[in-house]
Amino acid sequence: MPVAVRQRVRLPTWLLALVFTTFAFATDDYVIAGVLPAISAALGVSQAAGGQLVTAFSLAFALAAPVASVVTATWPRRRLITGALALFVVANWAAAFTTSYALLMGLRVLAAVAAAAVVPAAYAIATTLAPEGRQGRYLALVMGGLTGSLALGVPIGTWVGGALGWQATFGVGGALGLVALVAIRATLPETPPVAAMPIRDRLAPLARPQVLLGLLGIVAIVLGSMMVLTYLAPFLHGLAGAGPAELGWVFVLAGLAGFAGGQLGGRAADRWGSDRALITGVAGFAAVMAAFSACWFLRPVPLVALLPLLVVWAGVSWWIPPPAQTRLLALAGSAGPQALALNSSAVYAGVSGGGAVGGLVLAGHGSGWLPAVAAGVELVALALFWLAGRARG
Repeated sequence: MPVAVRQRVRLPTWLLALVFTTFAFATDDYVIAGVLPAISAALGVSQAAGGQLVTAFSLAFALAAPVASVVTATWPRRRLITGALALFVVANWAAAFTTSYALLMGLRVLAAVAAAAVVPAAYAIATTLAPEGRQGRYLALVMGGLTGSLALGVPIGTWVGGALGWQATFGVGGALGLVALVAIRATLPETPPVAAMPIRDRLAPLARPQVLLGLLGIVAIVLGSMMVLTYLAPFLHGLAGAGPAELGWVFVLAGLAGFAGGQLGGRAADRWGSDRALITGVAGFAAVMAAFSACWFLRPVPLVALLPLLVVWAGVSWWIPPPAQTRLLALAGSAGPQALALNSSAVYAGVSGGGAVGGLVLAGHGSGWLPAVAAGVELVALALFWLAGRARG
C-alpha cells in the first residue's frame, strides 16, 4: 500500500521539465533587476535606460503571445518548444558578448518572442496531459516557475553577475535554457496541436467594458509592483547601501515570501470573496510603500532593519494577483477562458509598464519616489476594478 501511494503522488518528468522551462524564462526576465547597476555602467547608459531592458522583454512577450498562439497552433508541441528554447539560448549567449545597448535590447526582444511561443503552450500541455482531477495542480506547478525564479534563479544570477560580471548572468540564462531544452526533448511526449482560434475571437472580450476595465486593473496591479522590483537595486543602494551580495539574499526572501503571499491571497479570495481579499492586499501594499517612503527620509537605514518590510512587500505583492484574477473571471462570465488568455498579456504589459514608468520616476525624481508612485498605481487598480463592477456590456 505505501508503494502504491508513492506512485500516485510521483510527478511525471515532463511536468518537471515544463516547470523548469517557465523558471528559466522568468529568471531571464526578472534577473535584470539584480544586475541593473552593472549593466548600465558597462553600457554607458542611465539605470532608468537600463531598466527598459525589462520593458522591452515584457512588452514583446505581451504583444507576441496572442499572435504566436495563433500562428503556431498547428505546430507539433515538442518541436515548437525545443525550437523556441534553442532561439532563447542563442539570444542569451549572444547577449553575454555584446557591448551595445541597442543590440542588447534587440536580443532581449528575441528572447521574449521565444518565451511568448512557449509559455501558453506549456500551460495548455500541463492541463491536457494531467490526470483527471489534477489539472489545476499541474497548472499551478508550471506557473510556480515564476515565483520560484525570484527565490532561486534571480539570486543566483545576481550573485554570478556580482562575482563574474553582468555578461556571466546572461550566460547562466542561456545555460538554464539549454537544460530546459534537453529536458523537454527527453521527457515531453508529443501532444496534438490545439484548434486555432482567430485573433478576432481571442480579442472579442475587450469589447465588453467590464472585462476591459478588469484587464486594465491587472495591468495596473502588476505595474505598481514591478516598479519597485525592477529598480530595487538602486532603491536599496540609496536607502541602505546594499550591493549585489545583499541584493541576492533579498531576492531569496522575496521569492519565499511571494510564494506564501500568493497562496494566502488565493485562499483569502475563496474564503472572503475576491473584493475583500483584493482591498486587503492593496491596503497592505500601500501601507508598506508608506513605510518605505518614511524610511527614505531616515536613510541610511541598516538593511537588516528593512528585512521585515521587504518580506511584507513581497508577500502582499503576490497576494493581490489571485483575487484580482478571480474578480476578472467573475466579470468576464461566459468569456472567462478568453479573458484568462488575455490576462497573460495584461500581466506582461504591466511588467513592461513597471520598467517604463519606474524609469521615468527614477530619472526625474530619484528612486526615493518609487514607493509613493507605486502605491498610487495600486489604488488606481482598485478604482478600475470598482468601475468594472459597475460597467455594463
